[in-house]
Amino acid sequence: MSISALSAALGLSRATVKSRLDRLTSNGAITRFTIETSSAHEADLVKAIMMIQLAGGMSRAVIRAIRAMPQVARLHSTNGAWDLVAELECSSLRDFDTALRAIREVNGVQNSESCLLLDTFSG
Repeated sequence: MSISALSAALGLSRATVKSRLDRLTSNGAITRFTIETSSAHEADLVKAIMMIQLAGGMSRAVIRAIRAMPQVARLHSTNGAWDLVAELECSSLRDFDTALRAIREVNGVQNSESCLLLDTFSG
């Protein structure tokens, strides 16, 4: 919700709402802002898991580069043959292809393998 919409909903001035949000952010009570999308939007996403093998001691730089990519929803370190596991959420197959290429081109990525997530079973 925008600051203007919040101020209207709360019956407070825009300046008061902005001041309070700034204070909550600066003292750590609010650590980040995010959005929630409808489940219909999420159903349209192309989701995938990408396992990534790193070369040498470049993990910090590689992690920073990969985390900055908008298609990377989550990034995990792991053990075994793969060093990182990226959860990708892409708007289309073309966007997925773009993400794969961008990750593979990061200096320090030695190898990767990806799997599209076709369906999710809960419960």
